Amino acid sequence: MTTASVSGGTGTPSAAPPLPLSGLLALSTAAFTAVLTELLPAGLLPRMAPDLGVSEARVGFLVTGYALASFLAAIPLTAALRGLPRRPVLIGALLGFAAANTVTALSSSYGLTFAARLTAGVMGGTLWAMLVGYAARMVPAERRGRAIAIVLAGITLALSLGLPAGTALAGALGWRAAFAAPAVSAVLLVVWIRRRVPGFPGEPPGQRVPLVRVAALPGICTVLSVTLALLVGHQVMYTYIAPFAEDAGFGRTALVLLVFGAATVAGIWLTGVLVDRHLRRTLLGALALFAAAMLALGAWAAHAAVVPAAVALWGVAFGGAPTLIQTALVDASGTANADVATSLQTTVYNAGIAAGSLTGGLVLESSGSTALPWTTLLLVTVALATVAAGRRRAFPSERPFGVRANAGDD
Repeated sequence: MTTASVSGGTGTPSAAPPLPLSGLLALSTAAFTAVLTELLPAGLLPRMAPDLGVSEARVGFLVTGYALASFLAAIPLTAALRGLPRRPVLIGALLGFAAANTVTALSSSYGLTFAARLTAGVMGGTLWAMLVGYAARMVPAERRGRAIAIVLAGITLALSLGLPAGTALAGALGWRAAFAAPAVSAVLLVVWIRRRVPGFPGEPPGQRVPLVRVAALPGICTVLSVTLALLVGHQVMYTYIAPFAEDAGFGRTALVLLVFGAATVAGIWLTGVLVDRHLRRTLLGALALFAAAMLALGAWAAHAAVVPAAVALWGVAFGGAPTLIQTALVDASGTANADVATSLQTTVYNAGIAAGSLTGGLVLESSGSTALPWTTLLLVTVALATVAAGRRRAFPSERPFGVRANAGDD
């Protein structure tokens, strides 16, 4: 068992040391940078397409390429780099982001831009496979959940602030400035990490748990399948929200992204209140709300108030999804196998983003933007049905806090 001290036999940590907040915020900023780099083209389709001489759908494929590279790189690079000291690997990934975003900001060639996005995707696959584990190693076991929550908050901040700010910056100074900004911030972040994030050694070969053994644990495949269906559905709509909003007569993409991002903040806060005691019901409720939002966008988007209202519901529903699914995954794997399970989820997550942006582009070109919410609704319904069916292992009705999550420590 873990050796965390408790008081009164209740499992409450006693005299817990303060969190290394500066270092955790640096990792959260790294998560922010990765999400911003990955999804920024989604808000800039109409501006990038003419300069690169391609259709908006092909600009959307820049998101697909990034996610595909992350999908292909996460597991092999994680395996290859596990023996190296952690901080140099983290810094190398951030410098890769800086270089890729710089090339994107300067390039007028779609081919070169696509190559830069592939490079950024490889960096993203490396980064996401190690962020949660890095945070967990920086704190005692009894503070691990809070540390991970701080790091994953970078995702929400990127959605709520970063993407709307990037879209607004592109409107004021051009889309190239929107990519130059994260390039500069990634370099500054390297300085912050060198000063505030501790260095950790790599993993000795004898301590590495095979990925196949973790994937075979009960509940893991179910959680990963929900991750895939949810991300494909989300990305179908999110990547092409700009043309959808314009076709619906609500062409203020920056405002749509701001509404979505602000709603994700509410979603992550609500999830934080409910996740430990009501994980299953919270996830079922979030997926049902997501489905209702897509139904509204598909059936009534022509009405002026529907787009921002439905997007707000969508943001609330999706905002807590990473926390809910990550918690379910750690419950199923046990904390001893959490890092390995996270690398599997990173691969599935990016497969979902790649498949979603690709599917959305094909739907956009073949059937128009009005078909996007119906496609998403189908996929979210699959995720909802999978969670409903996963009552025994992946998403149990009763989740004794700290028992299954620490099963791997026994």
